[in-house]
Order: sequence, then structure tokens, then C-alpha cells
Amino acid sequence: MIGESLQRTLRLEGYAVDWVRDTAAADGTLASERFDLVLLDLGLPRGAASGGPTDGLEVLRALRARHDATPVIVLTARDARGDRVAGLDAGADDYLVKPFEFDELNARIRAVLRRHAGRAEPQLSQGGVTLDPAQRRVTLNGAPVLLSAREFAVLEALMARPGAVLSRPQLEDRLYGWGEEIESNAVSVYIHQLRKKLGADFIRNVRGVGYFIDADGPAR
Repeated sequence: MIGESLQRTLRLEGYAVDWVRDTAAADGTLASERFDLVLLDLGLPRGAASGGPTDGLEVLRALRARHDATPVIVLTARDARGDRVAGLDAGADDYLVKPFEFDELNARIRAVLRRHAGRAEPQLSQGGVTLDPAQRRVTLNGAPVLLSAREFAVLEALMARPGAVLSRPQLEDRLYGWGEEIESNAVSVYIHQLRKKLGADFIRNVRGVGYFIDADGPAR
């Protein structure tokens, strides 16, 4: 029930969310795919495969043993100090005890992602455009700009890494979770809409490679 609620609410916030439900699936998925962040329940049931992790803590230890630095927020009902210490010492970036409010979890997600990206400031600013992840607000030269959740997700991905070219598949990963149908021209449509709202030169493209926001600001 908590997993379904989290998946639904995070998607409404513009995140692409994949959900696995046992330790074997979690360990296998984290070993083969890349994620921006992991929400990990320490009480995950053990999967059918023998010899794998027995709980979420072992999934976390296996992740760090592979030298995988993907940020992890532990979600658990285990509220004893020793459990919190064990989770943090195993490599968790943050630890949240159930029950929790989604607003607090969302704030912790934003904080962990900022730290992982090496940013201290909560807002992203580039070329007259400011994006506030906490308020889900975008302004252009101080004037508010109304964006859909997926337009916001594309813009945030590009503004978080100015100068870096993100491919169409990389941006699709920010828009869609498993089981969601990927529209063939979705990224192009969102880029087109963002250019209309923020300026034709704000988002640039490298033909056949992907899209980027110039670290020095839009071309004049």
C-alpha cells in the first residue's frame, strides 16, 4: 500500500518511478540499471533466488560493495538507534522512519540529490531562467512560467547539468517508469514547448546526439 502510494505521488511530482518488491529483484535491478536515487525499505522480503540479500540492509551493502555511489534514502519501521546507525554505516545517505509525511520525504529527496550533484543552493539558475524544485516553480527574468510536470522534469534534468548533452533515451528515463508507454516524439514535443516558453535559443541540440543548456547562457 505504501509502495503504490509513493509511486503514484512521486509520478505526480514529475519523477519517473520504477518499483521492485523483494531483495532479489532490488539487487538484480541495481546491478544492471542506473538510477538517480533509491528509496529502500529495510524490511524488503527475500526473493525466490537463494544466496542473495536477505533484507534491505544487505541490498544496500551489496550496492556499496560494487562501488556504486547512487544516493539511497532508507525508509523503514525500524526506529531503534542501532538500526539507524547500521543503515547509515552501510552507506545510506539518509534515513526516514515510518510513518512519514510525503512533504518531508520529498524535501529529503531534493536535499540528497543536491548533495550528490555537489550543489548547496536549492534553486537552479541559468540564462535568466530560475527553477525551484521545492516550489515546482520556474521564472524567466522574474516572471512566472507555467510548465507541465513533464516539461518541468525535462528542464530540471538539463539545468542540473549545464553544458552536458543529454540524449533522447536519457531524457525519456526521466519521464517514464517501467510499464509506461513511451511516445516516440515525446522528448521533441517537450523541448519544442520549453523553447516556446523560455526562448528558442535556451535549449540547444547536437544533431543525432541530444540536447543541452549552454553553461554560459543562451546564444545571443
